[in-house]
Amino acid sequence: MIAALMGLLACQLTGELLARLLGLPVPGPVLGTILLFLVLMARGRIPDTLRDVSRTLLANLSLLFVPAGVGIVQHLDRLRGEWLGIAAAVFGSTVLTMVVAVLVFRGVSRLTGADTAASDRGRA
Repeated sequence: MIAALMGLLACQLTGELLARLLGLPVPGPVLGTILLFLVLMARGRIPDTLRDVSRTLLANLSLLFVPAGVGIVQHLDRLRGEWLGIAAAVFGSTVLTMVVAVLVFRGVSRLTGADTAASDRGRA
């Protein structure tokens, strides 16, 4: 279990190093996640210990939001002054994400032929 946790942290550290050394505009943890994905694809399977550690982390993921909540409370005065811009950014990015997700879904459906198969079943 410790080895799996160290593997996860090593991927995150490697991603952070790559992001900083190469000056990439991508967060280190994102690069680390991509690196972990590539390693797992090369292995062809997920080790049981890594699966167990990942499930434990995901089960306790809500605890990781406590520092964010503390940060919000700490900066409450600033949020009061800039709430309109923050609300607009959150709302706008949510709508944009939903629109992009729909467009990607429709594009993939067309590329895979799933949209024509579904319409053919509806006619039968």
